[in-house]
Amino acid sequence: MYYDYDLIEASFAKQYGIRLRQEEDMSWSEFCTLLSGIMPETPLGRVVSLRAEKDPKVLKEFTKDQKKIRNEWLIYQNKKRRDDPAAYKAYLDNFQAWCKASFS
Repeated sequence: MYYDYDLIEASFAKQYGIRLRQEEDMSWSEFCTLLSGIMPETPLGRVVSLRAEKDPKVLKEFTKDQKKIRNEWLIYQNKKRRDDPAAYKAYLDNFQAWCKASFS
């Protein structure tokens, strides 16, 4: 959440007209509800869709900036996994299983 807070702020402003820095009484529950409803046409929605894309044909057509956004996210996620040995092992196990299934 901290990684994307600027995008969250911009998306709340665009979608809901809410300026989070000026909100004094929004509950955590309300914040989470509104965040879960962020639409793809917001700054956060667009970035999340770039990060989540897996179709090789679509990835091949990404612009330099889109690739940069996606690669920065992948690097950030991999650094987080390395900091948690159990999560990193689970990630590697899943990756190895995928490779075996795909290339066997």
